[in-house]
Amino acid sequence: MMLSSKSLALAAVLLVSYDVDAFVSPQQSRTSTALSGYGIGSWNKSSSSGGAAVATRNPWDDVNETNKVAKTDAFTKAPAAVKKSYGLGSWSKTASPGGSGPATSTKMTPLPASVHAGVVTGQAQVDLLNHAKENGYAIPAVNCVSSSGINACLEAAARNDSPVIIQFSSGGSQFYAGKGLDNTDFAAAIDGAISGAFHVRTLAKRYGVPVILHTDHCAKKLLPWIDGLLEASENYYQMNGEPLFSSHMIDLSEEPIEENLEICKDYLARFSKVGMLLEMELGITGGEEDGVNNEDVALEDLYSKPEEINQVYEALSPISHMYTVAAAFGNVHGVYSPGNVKLEPKILSRAQAYISEKLGNSAPADGKPVNFVFHGGSGSDVTDIQEAIGYGVIKMNIDTDTQWSYWNGINQYSKKNYDYLQGQIGNPEGPEKPNKKYYDPRECMRAAEAETVDRLDQCFSDLLCTNVCGGSLSPSPRGKSIGGLPV
Repeated sequence: MMLSSKSLALAAVLLVSYDVDAFVSPQQSRTSTALSGYGIGSWNKSSSSGGAAVATRNPWDDVNETNKVAKTDAFTKAPAAVKKSYGLGSWSKTASPGGSGPATSTKMTPLPASVHAGVVTGQAQVDLLNHAKENGYAIPAVNCVSSSGINACLEAAARNDSPVIIQFSSGGSQFYAGKGLDNTDFAAAIDGAISGAFHVRTLAKRYGVPVILHTDHCAKKLLPWIDGLLEASENYYQMNGEPLFSSHMIDLSEEPIEENLEICKDYLARFSKVGMLLEMELGITGGEEDGVNNEDVALEDLYSKPEEINQVYEALSPISHMYTVAAAFGNVHGVYSPGNVKLEPKILSRAQAYISEKLGNSAPADGKPVNFVFHGGSGSDVTDIQEAIGYGVIKMNIDTDTQWSYWNGINQYSKKNYDYLQGQIGNPEGPEKPNKKYYDPRECMRAAEAETVDRLDQCFSDLLCTNVCGGSLSPSPRGKSIGGLPV
């Protein structure tokens, strides 16, 4: 068989023996079973001339000489550091064309030069979202209500070497500021979101990953909250040349579509002047979240029509292409028993085809003129998620699953250390033994963060969003900032 020079070079890299420990995540035992669990070839422990255990493998188990893709999806489950050590570059499972068929492992294109570690706005944000669509992954968007939750998201993103979206709801923003503050005219919610934004901006670049800073559902009654945040971004833009936030969501899905579009057009025009993106919602996401209850909404309102999505495209595109659409295809907030939620991702495919047909020769080559957002992602079947990505979904919201993981971390910590948490003094080691190191809030909070990071690992994998950065972005040292921070 004649092999290309690239294949021969790759084979040479793969035949090199490596120290076993370099290929095993800290969470896995160092056994041949754990090694083969990565799905990246046949592994054997052997002794080197120096006596240290090394791992060797047959490279032809995982290189397809025809299309040079990894034969197994399991490769993406290996830590980013493991993949980098092979010299294979950035690899990702990509949703197959049209969203049908199994995901395959393909070489991911490098991040655009504009995309950097830290909060991305303006063209850098557009380039990142386009990169997601072109490479077949979606970015997890996680609702946060505390600095601890933010840190868990940043840690998970760094561990997966991939971008993340950190977002605040109105209620979450108020909580971030402190429930003791007066929230008249949304003052606490505005200040809380701004405080959270500065926290993200201060730390995001230190984790070495791109971050989109976003706010979640804003119904008509909450528009004064967004107005306050928009004013803050406009002021920040004057000082730093970019907005404080990357994007905001305006959710007027319960209003007539004509009113929804008119208000969104006004906001998009204002957003575009400072390089912010608008996310709008069309159709209603069912379930309950952050005090908004749509559990009894009419079934037909859970599914958007191609004609309606085209109305959005025709109304907003002449103003700016910096917008995304949270179209409804049966999405529901929260986690429900199997069978209670009927997702129809093909609604998105039909909309892309409908708009592309209307655009004719000016339609994009990929046939996906719209960037879609997947709301109500928690508890969704991974098959539906990856099918939706194939139809142009570039962002998926996660809240319920991470709420549970955070609580579960605390719950498990409490159970494990129960006998040390019943008083300040006295435990199984003795009646006068102190328990301070057990009830220190940092202990249970760190357990919550660790559980959340583990849960987000699954989210990154489900969204095909692993090793996106390919090790190309490095954490910035303190004092090196983009956007005026740290001071």
